Amino acid sequence: MKKFLQKYTPDKSKVKLGWLGKHIHNPCLWNWNRQTVSRAFAVGFFCAFLPIPFQMAVAALLAVISCANISLSIALVWITNPITMGPIFYFTYKLGCIILDTRIDPHFSFSWPYLKEVLVIGFLPLLIGSLVVASISAVIGYMTTYYRWK
Repeated sequence: MKKFLQKYTPDKSKVKLGWLGKHIHNPCLWNWNRQTVSRAFAVGFFCAFLPIPFQMAVAALLAVISCANISLSIALVWITNPITMGPIFYFTYKLGCIILDTRIDPHFSFSWPYLKEVLVIGFLPLLIGSLVVASISAVIGYMTTYYRWK
């Protein structure tokens, strides 16, 4: 598996990440070993559940800071994709409502005025629920990968 992943990892000399470019030649960002892959799972899972745009850029930055495998960190962010984003963020919103003890709006309407109102009122429960799920999934991803690595 390791040889397969190394075969399809992009060449670090061809990768351009703007202002992160000067840090891109750090060898730990391109290694496939127990530590860098475990950290990549933590970074990727954490960023995947954040309700923010440009999750891949945040994952790249956190991978550089934590010395995680950068390509795996960025790829794991795609857990939340256009198909899974709705159910995942609805779950994190409901979890945030439970944590903050606020009511969950049972009358969903896919209209711009409703969505604008929900974004203003429901952003805090969404953020709290997302941070809880992101943190738990990052810890589980790191621990599982670290202890299952052979």
